[in-house]
Amino acid sequence: MCEQIVTQRTDSCKVMLRAQNQVLKKGVVDEQANSAALKEQLKMKDQSLRKLQQEMDSLTFRNLQLAKRVELLQDELALSEPRGKKNKKSGESSSQLSQEQKSVFDEDLQKKIEENERLHIQFFEADEQHKHVEAELRSRLASLETEAAQHQAVVDGLTRKYMETIEKLQNDKARLEVKSQTLEKEAKECRLRTEECQLQLKNLYEDLSSRLEESLSIINEKVPFNDTKYSQYNALNVPVHNRRHQLKMRDITGQALAFVQDLVKGLLNFHTYTEQRIQIFPVDSAIDTISPLNQKFSQYLHENASYVRPLEEGMLHLFESITEDTVTVLETTVKLKTFSEHLTSYICFLRKILPYQLKSLEEECEASLCTSALRARNLELSQDMKKMTAVFEKLQTYIGLLALPSTEPDGLLRTNYSSVLTNVGAALHGFHDVMKDISKHYSQKATIEHELPTATQKLITTNDCILSSVVALTNGAGKIASFFSNNVDYFIASLSYGPKTASGFISPLSAECMLQYKKKAAAYMKALRKPLLESVPYEEALANRRVLLSSTESREGLAQQVQQSLEKISKLEQEKEHWMLEAQLAKIKLEKENQRTADKLKSTSNGQAVGVAQEGAALVTAAGQEDASAKAVPEAVHSTSLIGILTRTSDSEAPDVESREDLIRNHYMARIVELTSQLQLADSKSVHFYAECRALSKRLALAEKSKEALAEEMKVASQNISRLQDELTTTKRSYEDQLSMMSDHLCSMNETLSKQREEIDTLKMSSKGNSKKNKSR
Repeated sequence: MCEQIVTQRTDSCKVMLRAQNQVLKKGVVDEQANSAALKEQLKMKDQSLRKLQQEMDSLTFRNLQLAKRVELLQDELALSEPRGKKNKKSGESSSQLSQEQKSVFDEDLQKKIEENERLHIQFFEADEQHKHVEAELRSRLASLETEAAQHQAVVDGLTRKYMETIEKLQNDKARLEVKSQTLEKEAKECRLRTEECQLQLKNLYEDLSSRLEESLSIINEKVPFNDTKYSQYNALNVPVHNRRHQLKMRDITGQALAFVQDLVKGLLNFHTYTEQRIQIFPVDSAIDTISPLNQKFSQYLHENASYVRPLEEGMLHLFESITEDTVTVLETTVKLKTFSEHLTSYICFLRKILPYQLKSLEEECEASLCTSALRARNLELSQDMKKMTAVFEKLQTYIGLLALPSTEPDGLLRTNYSSVLTNVGAALHGFHDVMKDISKHYSQKATIEHELPTATQKLITTNDCILSSVVALTNGAGKIASFFSNNVDYFIASLSYGPKTASGFISPLSAECMLQYKKKAAAYMKALRKPLLESVPYEEALANRRVLLSSTESREGLAQQVQQSLEKISKLEQEKEHWMLEAQLAKIKLEKENQRTADKLKSTSNGQAVGVAQEGAALVTAAGQEDASAKAVPEAVHSTSLIGILTRTSDSEAPDVESREDLIRNHYMARIVELTSQLQLADSKSVHFYAECRALSKRLALAEKSKEALAEEMKVASQNISRLQDELTTTKRSYEDQLSMMSDHLCSMNETLSKQREEIDTLKMSSKGNSKKNKSR
């Protein structure tokens, strides 16, 4: 529909532009025709002027002839006068006739002279008027030509713009037509989907209606009571868990905790440095004893930590009570009551020290070195301290009201929650204003005191510390006030977080029961949750599948290799046990040989003769033992294993020890060489497998990177699409604005053209009147 409207608007704009273009063309043609007509009129005027000049020349020539004729007549008259004297008598009749003729000629001459003068005057006036009109018409023609050129340039520029806009609109129209076709296809698909959805909706409606009837019948027959009918019971229902709400409340409470910690730190510094100042000014306790009033005031200020520290602890307990698993509303924030109690104790402390503080300032004013300016600052500070105590009392009142829903069910109505929260914000802003006044007045007081001749370095440093603590309190109050004003709307909106059908938590006991039920429900759901078996991720499974498909070894080959490796492992285990037994036997034999050699060494040390006899006896016994062993073990024992074949013979054979050791050494060396070759083969295979795994991991990393790149390209494409849509909307609006501006401009041009036409008509009328006058002249 929007595209159809846009196309209709573009068509209508095109039609309007064409009509206006035709009007402009007609106006330009009319102006050109008017200018041509004016040129023709100017030519006609020139021709008439030339005719008048010719008439003027002919009149002057005629006047000259008449003048010559008059002279001739006068000469003839002069000649005829003496003749008349001679022939008076004879020519009286002729004289009378000549006199009559002379009078006629004189009258005629006088008339001609008057007419000639009148014609001269009219000709001069007509010439001047004609020159003036000609100059006006020439200037008017020049201005009209310049205006016509300007209008022609404007028309050309507008035609170019119109052509460009028409081309753009045609392109937009083509693009919108394509888009309209796609939208029509989508609309058709949507219609089909709607029909399908309507069918599904009908089926679902029938199914749900049947289920509803069944459930209603079951409820009417089986359910003994409705727990949502009464608000007292409905308040015990566990609301839907909103993790986002809980996390935001914990975040906000954490920020408030940080602000309260800064505030507590500033209050501690302020009270502590005030105590140090009392010990120094107006009387230094190291030199002289201070007044009993200041001693009592100092004693009370020394106890400030016991009243200020609990504020931080109460806020910390409130922050710890808000977790992700709880439901945070005013009915469940029980720790807010403890914070309110700590704030009440601190306000009692402020009330206790306020009179002493005021009396201390009065005592400073009564000192001999106190000036009028310092006295005025002390009075302002006393007023500020009263305002500070009043602001804290006001703030404690509203916080106590907010703590009532968690202890007393009827202490505060839910309709008054928003007003109480707004008043808390106003009180915090008032506290910030009071701290700004205190900082301002105390800085002025400190500067005045530093100029006193009795000001010590201790007093200057103490005043600087008090000023820094007051500035910290001012900044902390401003931060907490702006923080609360920024979040007060969220606090007001989050008060409705509770049971849906009921009006809220009826009492703190019901809220506590609801929290217990919530914990039980969470424990039950946790017990029902069974740990899922570990499964291979889909991407990893695809990668493993590709590895299996790309590997050259088949499944049977891998199974055979596994079977062979298992058999080798079993054989190696058997040989390990065998050689462990062999090692134990060799160890026992080695111990016997060592004992035998030791006995031989002992026997040789006793004497040669005894030694020879014993040696012979030993040989005899040895021969007997060898015979016995030969009888006992007549055959050699053979051992076969992966290491090789070992032959153990009896002592009766008595082989050469060195040859046997060489044989064993050579056998073991050959076996070691074989095992090293196998080990190298296994290492090469492992390196090959490692290279394949590394290549696959690289491929996987590249695939993940390509996936991320494609995801980023998708994001960029979506952003570009949104940007292009915004640009399309802006261009449409700009086109509409331009069209409106062009229409206004065309209207103004039409008005100017109509005015110019009227002026041209007036000029025509005036030129016609002038031409008529000239013709009449």
